[in-house]
Amino acid sequence: MSQTFSTIFPGVQPVIAAAVHDGHEISPYLRPYMALNEQERLREEDPFTGDWTKIADTRIIANYSRFEVDLNRPREKAVYQKPEDAWGLQIWKDDLPEEIVQKSLAKYDQFYINAKHAINQVFSTHDFFVVYDLHTYNHLRDGEFAQPANPEGNPEVNIGTGNLDRAVWGEVVDVLIDQLRSFDFKGRKLDVRENVKFKGGYFSKWVQKEYGNAACPIAIEFKKFFMNEWTGEADSASLSLIQAALASTVDPVNEALRRVHDQILGH
Repeated sequence: MSQTFSTIFPGVQPVIAAAVHDGHEISPYLRPYMALNEQERLREEDPFTGDWTKIADTRIIANYSRFEVDLNRPREKAVYQKPEDAWGLQIWKDDLPEEIVQKSLAKYDQFYINAKHAINQVFSTHDFFVVYDLHTYNHLRDGEFAQPANPEGNPEVNIGTGNLDRAVWGEVVDVLIDQLRSFDFKGRKLDVRENVKFKGGYFSKWVQKEYGNAACPIAIEFKKFFMNEWTGEADSASLSLIQAALASTVDPVNEALRRVHDQILGH
């Protein structure tokens, strides 16, 4: 069943949540060209991130697969063409005709128009705002039963701050990290580190480019420790706890945002 390319819930609070890789849908016009099966696509998508956006009232969710068009890459790289564009995967049976590529890029353009409209609504009532750019990442690339990637370079939660000015937004970032680290996750604490695996992709970069230091775009990447990345099966309790952990950060982040607001404006 087809659905809209993205779902946007407009709101007014200064914390916005986005899940640009949540989608799994593929348009009918692309399916004859697709060489990947559904499971192979799902492995590289970010399932469940759309649900996690419920922590905010402004929510931006992509419903279509990154294999149709990747909203977290620059426009010129948003449609994967070759295996080297996508972890060595053979995505297409044949080269995509240019008119097909342009169809997908038109969706990319419309997504960013819609996202800007939703963010502008928040920006119209707040001088500053925070964007949670939610993602997940794989750590069993060598196979379902292979040794996981070394935890030293693969934290359970990677906070990507490469697309914000830490001199301005350091307090907000630190509050977010501290809150996630202090959350009780099944009797233990999550391994939360900054810019170890990822620093943030194009969506966060676009937010910063469009809004400058009025925006604090934070890429939040959860390692897929809460699911089997090869089968797509997830632990429902872990999913709920991750959402609760994210929700626990919203009020403290809002308070830090107010302090930054007052410092910048001299209140």
